[in-house]
Amino acid sequence: MAVDPDAQIDHEGPVTPYRQLAAILKARITRGDWAEGRPIASETRLVQEYGLARSTVRRAISVLAEEQVVWTVQGRGTYVGQPPVEG
Repeated sequence: MAVDPDAQIDHEGPVTPYRQLAAILKARITRGDWAEGRPIASETRLVQEYGLARSTVRRAISVLAEEQVVWTVQGRGTYVGQPPVEG
């Protein structure tokens, strides 16, 4: 089932908010809102946009990182795709 990238979080639904947010962010990446290698919106921005706790946003980003959709650099942000190979 495709997720609408413009969907809002359903706090009463059966799916946890962090899973909903992860699916929405993944759909936004697929739509091209953020290009590969470029940063996604900041945690602060996502907290404001979706009305969620920072811990919920972090958990959603963690899910995407585990799926290797994004990677995070502490203090710098979260980026789309795989981290660059250091050599």
